[in-house]
Amino acid sequence: MSQPGEKNWKGPLLGITVLDFTRVLAGPSASLALADMGADVIKIEPPGTGDETRTFPPFKNNESHYYLSVNRGKKSIVIDLKSPEGVALVKELVVKSDILIENYRPGVMERLGLGYQTLKPLNPGLIYCAISGFGLSGPLKDRPSFDIVLQALSGALSVNGEPDGLPTKLGIPLGDLVGGINGPIGILSALYERSVTGVGRLIDVSLLDGMVGMLGYLAQLAFFTGEDPQRQGSQHPNLVPYGVFAAQDGSIIIACLTNSFWGRVCQAIGRPELECDERYNSLEKRREQRTVVNEIVTRFTEQHTVSYLIELFTELEVPHAPILGVQEALQQPQIQQRDMVVQVNHKTLGDIPIINRPIKFPESTQPTPSAPATLGEHTDFILQTVLNKSEQEINQLKLNKTVY
Repeated sequence: MSQPGEKNWKGPLLGITVLDFTRVLAGPSASLALADMGADVIKIEPPGTGDETRTFPPFKNNESHYYLSVNRGKKSIVIDLKSPEGVALVKELVVKSDILIENYRPGVMERLGLGYQTLKPLNPGLIYCAISGFGLSGPLKDRPSFDIVLQALSGALSVNGEPDGLPTKLGIPLGDLVGGINGPIGILSALYERSVTGVGRLIDVSLLDGMVGMLGYLAQLAFFTGEDPQRQGSQHPNLVPYGVFAAQDGSIIIACLTNSFWGRVCQAIGRPELECDERYNSLEKRREQRTVVNEIVTRFTEQHTVSYLIELFTELEVPHAPILGVQEALQQPQIQQRDMVVQVNHKTLGDIPIINRPIKFPESTQPTPSAPATLGEHTDFILQTVLNKSEQEINQLKLNKTVY
């Protein structure tokens, strides 16, 4: 087994096998995190189209951008789960695995004969993570969920958007991606517990629970005041100046979190006397005078270019940032230096750029992730190396249309 410090160390989850029954975004983002950590992730896909996102446009050489985005580092096997032979094959894989992740609606895996209570006797050490919109209990558990629905029901959508406009969906699909955060946290906790007890467990991850957990101080603000937090656009409910400010040729972010930063803002805009002005010299007073403070800052920023403001704010250590488009963000030196964009060789697309692992282990060098797999790309490999199937047995499984 590779150790930290060795070249091309796969990651701390080297030797851990994950059966991945996930599709679309919430589940695949969870199994992606485990693949990034070095786990061997076996993505089990249905015959035909496989994961639904393989059909989501736009395409390049019939490969979907969506599927490519969250399936790096995984292997793909196509198994017909509606056949008894397919279910039996999965059970063989369960015996060889450490973790199972699925994000079907509650009850689907049970109807397939692959629910936790069925599989637990086959592998008592199995960690079974069920990710769903509303969890395994509650009045909404059987309801389908989508990112925007989760944003709406969690309260997150109500606080996003301009004060005088309609609520606006978050640009990033956090309602789904929260499953990629909480799923791995639960799995890794259970993996540690298993190292002590030898026994796995069932993990219930609700995306709605996760979004409510993401409310953070906004929930506590509601508890304190008895009122709903309101939409502030890019501004902060309690901190001023904080948000987007117009410049001569665009706009820029300023984030004044403390009084010490307020002094730097005052110096930058050429109004040092405002630092001690009794109308603005505390967080509470600036919040009460939000409109006036923002107008003072804007009168300065709109007279200058973004590049000038960046240079000025950097020199005076005013927290700020330019607003980058996605392409510019991916090309900025910080991201390039951190190897967050890498080239991989895809079976049908050739060399393509993908996002790299977001978590680093400085003592070791992980290899570049493998490219997202084409549908069923590793069927033979998995049957041979994991289940020790002979060529004749594999051919028979294909003849029976159990695998593809």
